[in-house]
Amino acid sequence: MKPIDRLGTAKLGAGIPTLNVGFLLANNFTLSAFALFVDHLRLAADDGDRSRPIMARWKVMASRPEQIRSSCGVLVSRTSELADPTGFDYIVVIGGLLHAGSAFDAETIEYLKKAAKLGIPLVGVCTGSFVLARAGLMTGRKCCVSWYHYQDFLDEFPHHQPVADRLYIIDGDRITCAGGGGAADLATTLIEKHIGRSVAQKSRHVLMLDRARAGGEAQPHPPIAEQVEDDRVRRALLMMEQNIANPMPIADIARKVRVSTRQLERLFQTMLGQRPAEFYRQLRLRYARFLLDTTDRSVTAIALDAGFSDCAHFSRQFKALHGFTPSNSRAVNPPPASAPSLAGQRVFE
Repeated sequence: MKPIDRLGTAKLGAGIPTLNVGFLLANNFTLSAFALFVDHLRLAADDGDRSRPIMARWKVMASRPEQIRSSCGVLVSRTSELADPTGFDYIVVIGGLLHAGSAFDAETIEYLKKAAKLGIPLVGVCTGSFVLARAGLMTGRKCCVSWYHYQDFLDEFPHHQPVADRLYIIDGDRITCAGGGGAADLATTLIEKHIGRSVAQKSRHVLMLDRARAGGEAQPHPPIAEQVEDDRVRRALLMMEQNIANPMPIADIARKVRVSTRQLERLFQTMLGQRPAEFYRQLRLRYARFLLDTTDRSVTAIALDAGFSDCAHFSRQFKALHGFTPSNSRAVNPPPASAPSLAGQRVFE
């Protein structure tokens, strides 16, 4: 076993900083997130692209010898059994499809719990955050999830407070990353910390990636924010989308994006031509119309789902925006005879 220094960084030899990572790939894992992360390590490990594991090492671990299937069908073989957790600086869990059976077997979950007790930093990438939360390893920790899976996380873990307006969050020895391109940014951060900035930059340059984004930067936005360039406004829009049934006060949104309420008002006027409260109300009313058109839920229930506690007020606001009342909308466009379940659907595809 390699010696580990007091900061948790393994050493191959005097003066050579190294980074050691163990990967756990969930059944139906996201291939892109894994590939981006491990290729950053490969390029950081050696001069040029010779890929010798000198300054960085990695293992793909599994409790069983069978190949692991990715969500796109590509199979990956393990390079190691479940190894001693103390040999790693990080153990990275790459998640994937949420509802495609168990992500890991019981032996692997126990391995993660053992690593946590030993103080080994655990990283959840993509839906790897769900794996850690299911194992009880995210209690009291901030947890970053993709905006696309925000509601899924809340539904499964109602006592957690997920964050879906950032790329990744480092909370002590728990790191969670929304996935996608954010995996590359997180890999860059860890390489820079353990090996050096120039090596981290080299990995990105070879992969033809632009500047590394900080973990606190906004996730690439859903279509509603497509034309918005300001990062603070994008994050505010994400919060609005994620809090439709229980609208956040504009002052709270401003505080979370670290601007004053007045400054947020100015930013929205500049970027969108509307005040934040007006935009937020229209977002909720558009969601209400979506529910009216696609479900057979009552108008009262839809009003509550859209964040309106007063049905009469909801009807007035709905008519002001759409030109007709919710009841008239139902008369003209009745819902399907068998309304589809909203589970797994997104309002803004």
